[in-house]
Amino acid sequence: MKNTEKLISSNKKAFFDYTLFDKFEAGISLLGTEIKSIRRNGANLKDSYIKITDNLEAILINCHISHYEFGNINNHEPLRDRKLLLNKKEILKILNKIKQEKYTLVPTKMYFSGRWVKLEIALAKGKKLYDKRDAIKKKDVARDMERYK
Repeated sequence: MKNTEKLISSNKKAFFDYTLFDKFEAGISLLGTEIKSIRRNGANLKDSYIKITDNLEAILINCHISHYEFGNINNHEPLRDRKLLLNKKEILKILNKIKQEKYTLVPTKMYFSGRWVKLEIALAKGKKLYDKRDAIKKKDVARDMERYK
């Protein structure tokens, strides 16, 4: 069976605020109503981030998944912390880079891989204000050049 990827949500702010380096793919531990809400395009990664706990678990924090409108009393919390499914080797590798090279761990996109929801996470370093201005300037110049062709 061929795995097809369907984009659910992208974190455009992460691409603007950070310089991204290594990328990893992680599964997410979700509830049934969360999956149904995601299938109705109810996910947002805008201000979310990832924290690694002392017992080597990666946790997705502040990711908003809307309430499922047809859910009952057991509906989920929209901003609850969600466990990421990564191998211990991957978590140790990420933790090592975070400690040594002062990286941050940010989610970049959420997508369906076949029937599973996956999260692409990246090691990142924050951009300075002048780097952001330079990125905007390059984007404007590229847009103008494309317009004049």
